[in-house]
Amino acid sequence: MTERSSKRTFAARPADPDSWIKASEPQRPRSGDPVAFTARLTIDVTPDLRGRIKIAAFQRGQTVADMLRALLGREYPESDGGDQ
Repeated sequence: MTERSSKRTFAARPADPDSWIKASEPQRPRSGDPVAFTARLTIDVTPDLRGRIKIAAFQRGQTVADMLRALLGREYPESDGGDQ
């Protein structure tokens, strides 16, 4: 009864992360709405940084999620298809 199941509960680590990331991109919806598909991103931050982020979002009248999406969008704009 204490024997571990051989069934994987999540996902195996990919051998080639670049092809794994590119292969998992969903098709854009016909409406062209880029928000129709989302993916969750989890990061670890210190409690102090989390507090500063929440305060900044509140002062700007935004949610933390909206503020971070805008920040990441500015830092990592869509590429024109060429290599970086």
